[in-house]
Amino acid sequence: MIMALPTTMTAIEISAPGGPEALKPAERPVPAPAKGELLIEVHAAGVNRPDVLQRMGKYDPPPGASDIPGLEVAGVVAALGEGVSDWKVGDEVCALLAGGGYAQYATVPAEQCLPIPEGLSMVEAAVLPETFFTVWSNVFDRGRLKAGETFLVHGGSSGIGTTAIPLAKAFGAKVFTTAGSADKCAACVELGADRAINYKDEDFVEVIKAETNGRGVDVVLDMVGGDYIPRTVSIMATEGRHVSIAFLQSPKVTLNFFPVMLKRLTLTASTLRSRPVADKKAIADQLREKVWPLLSSRKIEPRIYEVFPFEDAAGAHALMESSQHIGKIALKVRD
Repeated sequence: MIMALPTTMTAIEISAPGGPEALKPAERPVPAPAKGELLIEVHAAGVNRPDVLQRMGKYDPPPGASDIPGLEVAGVVAALGEGVSDWKVGDEVCALLAGGGYAQYATVPAEQCLPIPEGLSMVEAAVLPETFFTVWSNVFDRGRLKAGETFLVHGGSSGIGTTAIPLAKAFGAKVFTTAGSADKCAACVELGADRAINYKDEDFVEVIKAETNGRGVDVVLDMVGGDYIPRTVSIMATEGRHVSIAFLQSPKVTLNFFPVMLKRLTLTASTLRSRPVADKKAIADQLREKVWPLLSSRKIEPRIYEVFPFEDAAGAHALMESSQHIGKIALKVRD
């Protein structure tokens, strides 16, 4: 099967570091897949907070990655690079990218692609990779969450949070989360949280102490940083694991390590975008085996808040920055 490919495409580029208005449609050459890569005809792309940071000039792409923002897409395989044998032209895939997703075509290492789960639309599939790779890698690999343990995710209404809650619940954990409004807390409970804590009205430290009879939580996924880190450490169970993946407050914090030593805690952290392809392949393999069947059976589902036309990437970023959304934001690139 051969797809007729254009020589140019429309992409959304960052005209200069700045606000959402810095995102501008531009004509770019259609990229050619390198050895081991796929060229994807993009139908939908996910919008994530790292895209916003990149647009603001605060998060440069890794060396060799596209300067076009966008870390996840879904679409159809349009061409194969040398050595690719696991996919064929015409396959429907979703993929984790290091950049280049806000475009009509994107290249990606074949190992970072997954089949679209049965029954999911292109838009639903497009919002899976960034959050599912991140949650699986950090909650289940680094955090070693097991059935019967307690799990706390800060920012439960975010794209990461609305992925982590149902996934942790599906694997047998008791789930706590924090969110910033009654509506967001209600949505988190609907997704499977056993207790959602409105941090504007309640002290999550006191709530967790009461809910766990003083024992604390086994695994924490933190995107806030700042003073949330020492406060969270104070409510962790013995042998607990704290995983940091972002800093909505500050990456700098003063922490008393005596409780860390007494409770034998593990403090760890990671980023995903700059990790080697081999690492991302290992995560993709685990997702395909353990999580994709849950998506195909609709035991868990992506939570999409709003879908924007491709040309309105600026509107999608404005919504992301407002933090009014519950779940994922997507761009529809083509019908």
